[in-house]
Amino acid sequence: MGTMNIAKMKPSPETATFGAGCFWGVEEAFRVLPGVLKTEVGYSGGVTEHPTYEAVCTDLTGHAEVVNVTFDPAVIRYEKLLDVFWKNHNPTTMNQQGPDFGSQYRSVIFVHSPEQKKIAEASKKNLEQSGIWKRPIVTQIEDAKIFTPAEDYHQQYLMKRGLGSCHV
Repeated sequence: MGTMNIAKMKPSPETATFGAGCFWGVEEAFRVLPGVLKTEVGYSGGVTEHPTYEAVCTDLTGHAEVVNVTFDPAVIRYEKLLDVFWKNHNPTTMNQQGPDFGSQYRSVIFVHSPEQKKIAEASKKNLEQSGIWKRPIVTQIEDAKIFTPAEDYHQQYLMKRGLGSCHV
């Protein structure tokens, strides 16, 4: 009988998808985390095929601005990504983050597995019960939808400009 090489049993990278307002700042919050292998901004959750930034900004396509986060679960857990998500936006404002208004800026978690859904729902419930927010949490938790990458100039927008956040 052969022995198993434990070192080769490293978990495969996973994907998490979050919408929490303008995707430039959301991407930057995740991009810098150890264990995050890749971030990509784009659009998800709408009805229009091949949405563009201009179309999404009309608030008619139903898409949210989101960031796809590819991460190594051996280095960073999904729970930690959820912590960053909750701490980097206001989950009590419907279709608004800061000065940005419209359904494209909604608070949403697109889950990629039943396990992610269970963890996200528990995380949301814990936040609701914590009393940190006085108003109800309006964050939606939905099964992952088709993700359309945003135009290239949106990718790592803040990093390319030496900025750490969207709003001062």
